[in-house]
Amino acid sequence: MDKVFFEQLKIPKPKYNLRIGSGTHAEETGKMLIGIEKILQKEKPDIILVEGDTNTVLAGSLAAVKLLIKVGHVEAGLRSYDREMPEEINRMLTDHISDFLFAPTQKAKENLLKEGISEHKIFVTGNTIVDAVFQNVKLAEEYIDPPYPEYFLVTLHRQENVDSPLRLKKIIQGLELVNKHFRVPIICPIHPRTRKRMIQFNICANKLELMDPLDYLSFLKLLHKAKLVLTDSGGVQEEACILNVPCVTLRSNTERPETIEIGSNILAGVEPESILEKTIVMINKKRKWKNPFGDGKAAERIIKIIKHKNMTANNRPQTSLKAWMKMIR
Repeated sequence: MDKVFFEQLKIPKPKYNLRIGSGTHAEETGKMLIGIEKILQKEKPDIILVEGDTNTVLAGSLAAVKLLIKVGHVEAGLRSYDREMPEEINRMLTDHISDFLFAPTQKAKENLLKEGISEHKIFVTGNTIVDAVFQNVKLAEEYIDPPYPEYFLVTLHRQENVDSPLRLKKIIQGLELVNKHFRVPIICPIHPRTRKRMIQFNICANKLELMDPLDYLSFLKLLHKAKLVLTDSGGVQEEACILNVPCVTLRSNTERPETIEIGSNILAGVEPESILEKTIVMINKKRKWKNPFGDGKAAERIIKIIKHKNMTANNRPQTSLKAWMKMIR
């Protein structure tokens, strides 16, 4: 599913492709560790950057730190406080072995400080997801218009939701209640994992407009034009906030609590009645919230921080951190 990103956004193709494929968490992470270690030994970088909370992030961080290569974690400090989520374990472990922690918000920084991570390692930069949305939302306008003038959008993929037949069935029932109440099409680009589980558990979704997974720009346009999005994705919660689209999160927790605080998002859990109730609440929300994830210049700040730290490591004159952070804002 990642190939289309390189093609659409005209990103240079990766020099290395580990071709790990899917598997258990242990299988994926173990194979990644072996493959990434060989690449790092060959390339000998000064620092590696990892972003997010996937198994790749954890494997890359571990491989680097064992080779005494510095690690920078982009999107550091996010916490759902739900250790049943594999992503929560990945992000916590990565944060505690990283040398640079690029936190998207002040709240993320506070999470890191509470866990005893030294303040001098933490930098509040905003999130690069804002950079990506700002750069590509206009480009996405050139893509085909959505199939309906008004619709709700659904994304569903998290392990704790789709791998449980009971939870998955409840979510589908909740979405069908929403469809019945609002009489608005509900479009669902279906993740391969979710499709597989629906077939396995014999769960039908006749009231949903299921479609194949979308490329990034097509999905961005679909999200931008939606009346409301229902999702279990952390990234979509954030993108919806940036694009002023009301969001209903099909979980009982979120690593993006800022979206709850500003009113762009609400937690619904998986009970059908709760999903409908929270959708009614959010559809009546005024879209006046302010995006808390930055101004779209997170990547610039991260590069400047790395360059500055590299200069001071080579015994060049060092600006005080307080003065220097003012300079890069």
